[in-house]
Amino acid sequence: MTKQKPSGSDRNGPGPFLDDNRDFERWLRSQCKVVEHDLDEKHEKMKDDPFVFLRATFFRWARCIEALCPELKDAPRVPSVGDTHIENFGTWRDAEGRLVWGVNDFDEAATIAYPFDLVRLATSARLAPKARKKKARAMTHVGNGDAAKAILDGYKKGLMRPQPSLLDEQASWMRVYVTCTDDERREFWDEVKKYPRAKPPSPVAAVLRKKLPPEASFGHFAMRVAGVGSLGRPRFLAIAEWRGGKVVREAKALVPSAWDWAHDQQGKLRFLDLAKGRYRAPDPHLALERQGRFVIRRLAPDSRKINLGDHANMRLELDLLNVMGFDIGAIHAAQGTSERIVADLRKRDDAWLHVAAKAAAAFVEDDFSEWRRHG
Repeated sequence: MTKQKPSGSDRNGPGPFLDDNRDFERWLRSQCKVVEHDLDEKHEKMKDDPFVFLRATFFRWARCIEALCPELKDAPRVPSVGDTHIENFGTWRDAEGRLVWGVNDFDEAATIAYPFDLVRLATSARLAPKARKKKARAMTHVGNGDAAKAILDGYKKGLMRPQPSLLDEQASWMRVYVTCTDDERREFWDEVKKYPRAKPPSPVAAVLRKKLPPEASFGHFAMRVAGVGSLGRPRFLAIAEWRGGKVVREAKALVPSAWDWAHDQQGKLRFLDLAKGRYRAPDPHLALERQGRFVIRRLAPDSRKINLGDHANMRLELDLLNVMGFDIGAIHAAQGTSERIVADLRKRDDAWLHVAAKAAAAFVEDDFSEWRRHG
């Protein structure tokens, strides 16, 4: 994969968003075969609201967040999710068939100062327009300060007592919010029927077929459009029949993290390092294509990303923000740096996350306004 120096802004501070967007997309085209129609769709979605815009523009976040929050950039660095936000969580089945919930997209994983995973999550909670923020089991309004506190409290617990969130055991209370409804199951399989047929590159086709269950009756390959930040990257499906029903495997193009692009460095792909880390109960179907250019995963109604605005029962409550913070803490704890992080947290006042998220959200809203005017 080629390395290209970003030029949209200098080290003294953020430059215009349009310049960074142009430079990033030029780089993206050098990393994978971009689906231009999907990239056009991404551009349109970016006009929806600041929350969708945030999801679509991790590259801009990676370029600017250290300048926006200089007091955080020298904190302990750990392999991080990077693109944390309230809709980067989902469900899957582990090797024991248990239903698990947590971060389910590590496309932007990179070595980053630990606070920025929390700041991005808290920023997304501030910007989310569809999620009605309320206290668990109470209808009173929750302020942004309460949201930041819930995330940070959960994070500290995840650092000290890391473990996966199993919806069949200790996290069973979450099932009502995140498990799939009958309508959503029907919608999932209806969409599978409608995906247009496609012809993946030979290595991708081979690994997709290999990842199907033994003796599955292969049907056809298809192409899927999904996500926001990853729009433009090709996604191929293998659809088959196996023991009375359909099974689906997806291959999504994987490129280096935009954090590495923004910092002009050759980074290591950390997708599987984090997804299958020490305190995870990972999806056994999750894998990388041999050359590392595609992520392979199982698609099913119970193995999917959760979108708050689409789920009938999902609400952005303090309890959910708390467990989101907990999962990030458990991911960071797997790197053996918990003591250093805890020591750094003790030096910071109680409002640091709220203050940083407020500044970041204002910056995102300014970029969003620029995109609406000129995009």
